[in-house]
Amino acid sequence: MKITVAGTGYVGLSNAILLAQHNEVIALDIIHEKVERINHKKSPIIDADIEDYLATRDLNLIATTDSYLAYKEAEYCIFRPANSICTIISTQLHGG
Repeated sequence: MKITVAGTGYVGLSNAILLAQHNEVIALDIIHEKVERINHKKSPIIDADIEDYLATRDLNLIATTDSYLAYKEAEYCIFRPANSICTIISTQLHGG
């Protein structure tokens, strides 16, 4: 299965790594340095488990800043909305 994960923060990268154990995963991010670190099996965030998985597991994972490449053949896409967007929606729904 081909899966694209948008964003390589803690949530996105964790999901991408777990899914990449049994699926073809493309992690999409706008920050070139994060993409380069992931493609060199280095974690862009401080987390022992993520660092270990990237360094020692056989993952079918690539990272890119190219949204066309990331989405063109994806069967599934995983997005995590920004907290500020969730806060705005929550405020509007609850009359705050």
